[in-house]
Amino acid sequence: MPLEKRLPDHNQVDELARYAAAKKSTLVSVVINLILTILQVTVGIFARSQALVADGIHSLSDLLADFVVLFASHHGRKGPDDDHHYGHQRYENAASLVLGLLLLVVGIGMLISAASKFNDPASIPQVHAIALWVAVFTLFCKEGLFRYMLNIAKRVRSTMLVANAWHARSDAASSLVVALGIVGNLMGYPLLDPAAALIVGLMICKTGGQFAWEALSDLMDKAADEEEVEKIRATLLATPGITGLHDLRTRKMGDMIMVDVHLEVDGQLNVREGHNIALQARASVMAEHPVLNVMTHVDPV
Repeated sequence: MPLEKRLPDHNQVDELARYAAAKKSTLVSVVINLILTILQVTVGIFARSQALVADGIHSLSDLLADFVVLFASHHGRKGPDDDHHYGHQRYENAASLVLGLLLLVVGIGMLISAASKFNDPASIPQVHAIALWVAVFTLFCKEGLFRYMLNIAKRVRSTMLVANAWHARSDAASSLVVALGIVGNLMGYPLLDPAAALIVGLMICKTGGQFAWEALSDLMDKAADEEEVEKIRATLLATPGITGLHDLRTRKMGDMIMVDVHLEVDGQLNVREGHNIALQARASVMAEHPVLNVMTHVDPV
């Protein structure tokens, strides 16, 4: 995964701040995607550009995805209850899965539509030049939205917002392809417009498949990455009184990590002293890493 896609190592961010940031950035995305959807589809139909209409449908899928993010952000911040003893953080994993599947459906639909044009090249119309200006305008809007959303996502440590931000970046890339396809059509190569729509469809399918698979892996209790696990191990071993550890296990819970570990302490200590050491180890891990809870078992050595 590229460095800029990784979340920074900071202390756990307050859930209210996470929700406020998610709501603000997503509402900005809603407004921009609503404007772009109307503009792209309307001008695409008028200018007879299949690529621009396809990009407009892509923006519409972004709009729907934004509402999914708002829903997950609202419910994911809820604390534990009688039915969810560990809280509701996995709403974010589920939302990322929905985002990925939504992208897959949109991408496949665009592939089918674009491929049909190649069966009858003579029916491909000449695109109006205004389509190019709209495509370029969309490109700048999407790139700006990506940078804005990614900055907030990394600050509040939300993989769901990271997914939505990279969704916007994929839109910027698709808008660039659309612009190139329109230029080719204007230069006398009509097949380049549906070809651009085809490439956009492939890009969307790839992005959707990646996000869906990662979210599904987290929902199936995928462990935290090895680098994060080693940092947790180091924090535990640095706790005074701990002589070793074993059976360190992790699993993802939304953007947080659940940890289970057996801590080794001096067998001559009494129960209270061993318990206090375990409490200190738990507190250190939760303060220094994105960890929701640490379940410890003390073993005398």
